[in-house]
Amino acid sequence: MAETRSCEFGISAKKRAAAADGFEGDDDIFVAKKSMLPTLAVAPPSWESDPAASLASLRHEFGEHGGVNMSIEASATFTVMEPETMRRMFTGELGPDRDFFIYSRHFNPTVLNLGRQMAALEGTEAAYCTASGMAAISSVMLQLCSSDGHVVASATLYGGTHALLTHFLPRICNITTTFVDITDHEAVKNAIVQGRTNVLFFESMSNPTLTVANIPELSKLAHDKGAMVVVDNTFSPMVLSPARLGADVVVHSISKFISGGADVIAGAVCGPESLLNSMMDLHQGSLMLLGPTMNAKVAFELSERIPHLGLRMKEHCLRAMEYATRMKKMGLRVVYPGLEDHPQHHLLKSMANKGYGFGGLLCVDMELEEKATRLMHHLQNSSQFGLIAVSLGYYETLMSCSGSSTSSELNSEEKALAGISPGLVRMSIGYTGTLEQKWSQFERAIYRMEVGSTLFNKN
Repeated sequence: MAETRSCEFGISAKKRAAAADGFEGDDDIFVAKKSMLPTLAVAPPSWESDPAASLASLRHEFGEHGGVNMSIEASATFTVMEPETMRRMFTGELGPDRDFFIYSRHFNPTVLNLGRQMAALEGTEAAYCTASGMAAISSVMLQLCSSDGHVVASATLYGGTHALLTHFLPRICNITTTFVDITDHEAVKNAIVQGRTNVLFFESMSNPTLTVANIPELSKLAHDKGAMVVVDNTFSPMVLSPARLGADVVVHSISKFISGGADVIAGAVCGPESLLNSMMDLHQGSLMLLGPTMNAKVAFELSERIPHLGLRMKEHCLRAMEYATRMKKMGLRVVYPGLEDHPQHHLLKSMANKGYGFGGLLCVDMELEEKATRLMHHLQNSSQFGLIAVSLGYYETLMSCSGSSTSSELNSEEKALAGISPGLVRMSIGYTGTLEQKWSQFERAIYRMEVGSTLFNKN
């Protein structure tokens, strides 16, 4: 196996003097005194188990000239004072933990700062931010699984992830996947083959059915058989902290709730420092060699949004809970983990970070696609309750019929196994306008839909 030559994580706010970096200077030639451990490797105190507290404990990054916001390092390449320094950088002797940078596909100061925020958010040692959520998932799977590798995964996943595991990885790498009902722990246990299965992969809240995974129990099952646990936490940032519940790796599509603006595409891998460094290995690292690099300007924008993520999530969740309760009283078939009749309501309550609610998404099952289509038409075009669009986490409510959109990669049998009905409408609840104003818009759409249905039946 090739020698590992990867740069350690951690970065200072400004370029430090050589001696302060653990080097003694002599005519600009520095001799290493000792390795410097990245600050992210230090576990936060127990009172910082709340993601907001962990984020607040991070060092504040100031701008180059003292600005309250950090500067954007938009350079693709970085200069050094002496040729010898570059040689030592490429051997891994000098790296971003000592504020030495080579090229932004490797490491960039602005992107690394966002990585520190993501690691604090998820309670992991380190994090690396990518150009998309799928880039994050693909890179992790390719790093943890070799040719002939085996994955056990939830049968209910985002369509793109399902396609990656079902079609792409088997064809390109001969990595196969066994899909299981993630709530059937006996089936999960039987599917994981000790010595063969590399990864157990699932979503903390499944897309789109909102099934909640028992992260502690599933992590124990996987670890007992030597498999790594990778959890997609895109649906529930702040609400759930999978790494604190036993997961090894947490992946995100930052494009969703964390961004909140539906204006950038981004992802993140959060996990052990050793894994992230292996993914940046010059010879065998999936992140280093595939290059799913995040733009520094995107990283800057996202880093400015994370401090108010907790406030936004609380409002998303509060409204989702209120709407789900009222929709159920109207007689609609509602799926929401905050409702007591949800199969995993008490499980989520036991795992969730206190004060953030039960998630910002709900589903209305209209059973038939034609009914789902009419509902969304009236909600958007008759009352302006929300927008017909894929994705989630936006400040406006977004709606889509999952079976014919974000889960369309699944065939009919796979959709049935995943519990996705043809008329399942997924709603990402926004927070614009007042709660009562938006609810009146929902009621108006339902009324018009019922009137239209009555007139249609008479004719």
